[in-house]
This record gives sequence, C-alpha cells and structure tokens, in this order.
Amino acid sequence: MRLTAIGTGTASPTADAVNAGWLVAAGDVRLLLDCGSGVVHRMATLGMDWRTITHVAITHFHADHISDLATLITAWRYGDLPPRSAPVEIIGPPGTLGMLGRTAALFGEWMLEPGFPLTVHEVADNQPLPLGADMTISARPVPHSTESVAYLVARGARRIVYTGDTGPDDTLGAWAAGCDVLVAECSLPRAMAVPAHLTPEDCAALAAAARPGTLVLTHRYPALATVDIAAIIRTRYTGPVVLATDGWTIELED
Repeated sequence: MRLTAIGTGTASPTADAVNAGWLVAAGDVRLLLDCGSGVVHRMATLGMDWRTITHVAITHFHADHISDLATLITAWRYGDLPPRSAPVEIIGPPGTLGMLGRTAALFGEWMLEPGFPLTVHEVADNQPLPLGADMTISARPVPHSTESVAYLVARGARRIVYTGDTGPDDTLGAWAAGCDVLVAECSLPRAMAVPAHLTPEDCAALAAAARPGTLVLTHRYPALATVDIAAIIRTRYTGPVVLATDGWTIELED
C-alpha cells in the first residue's frame, strides 16, 4: 500500500497546505480519505490522477473535510471527455446519504445520479467493509462532532489508521495498536487545548498506547509553531515521527 498526503491543513488557510485529504493506493483500489477544500486541485498539482479514484471515505461533515467532494463529483461528470463510467463508492458515518442529498439540493440532483454507478455505504461501528484487492476499511466513533469516525485500512498484514478530527479518547490507542502508520490530527498547543482536538501531549499519549510503526501528524494549526512537537512526542513515544506536509508519501511493502 502507498499512503500519500494530499492535504494536511486545517480550517485556517495557509499557503502551503490545503484541507484534509489522504490517498491510499493498492492494487486496483484508490481510496481517498476525506476531501476538503483544495484537495482536487492539489491532486493535479502533485501529478495524481483524480480520474482513477475508486472510493471516498469521509470522517465527518465539517467543511474542511468534505467541501471538495462536490468538486470531485463535478470533475468526474464534466471534467473529462468521455465522462467517467467506472463506479465509485462513497463511505461515511451514519448521515452520509443525507449529507449527499443536501449537497445535491444545492448543486443539482444529478450529483446523486452522475452518469456512473455511485454507491453510498454508511459504515457500522468496527464492521470491515471490503474494498477489493484484499483490502478492507473499518470505522469507529471518535469524539469530535456527532458523526465523526476514525478509519482503519487493512491489506494483508498492513494497517493504516487515520483518526480524522478527534478529541482525546482513552480507547483509540488500543483500537489502533500495532498499526504500521497512524495518521493523527495534532491541532493545538496545550495552552489552547479544546475537547474536540488533540494537543501534542495527547498525540504522545495516543502513540504510547498504539505503538505504530510510524506516527504521522497532520491538521496542525499555525499556533503549534510555538512548541517543539517532536520533543513532546518523544517523551512518550520513541518511534519515527513525521510532521506531514502536502505531497508526503510512504510505501508499505506487502
């Protein structure tokens, strides 16, 4: 599996990071995790083929995680000739179909029937959903918004966990334990802590419980420039730590 950071930013616009978007590629599967503002054009900038995405998994319904989904569906229908015919699966927490219905009410009902097969899966807690190529995706609730979930993507012995946006959760580390890559949000310094997001100290505790092969920190607000994130993480976790930027990638061998 190859994991690529398309967008690593936050609700605070910056010049070098668009909103949330991560691509997992393996076999015939191209799975996009979240699709926030700027993700579709960032894929083009990075030379990544938006046409070949097979699945989109949404963690929650905040704008910085879903606002480019309409752009992507529009691109599949109108951005290429001939238009897309290959099927797409959209995955998300309960309420995803309703969210897409509201999006279609705004941009056009054709978004639910865009001219290619579009399937929506609302994932149940911790029930693996097959994606093909011996790959599955599982979800579990996390404390952020009412619907927020984290995802675990597995292929063979390899596992990638993506927290989406989350506050501290004492059980999340056990669920992610032993994963090859843990992509965790790391939003704010402890002096600005809020219940719905993680601080570096929270990420250190999460990594200490999960013990991932590599800890990847994303969704970092500008205020974190005032602290040494890596040093804080090293107080609890001594494995590799990556402060992800748009375009960063890692390959996991089978």
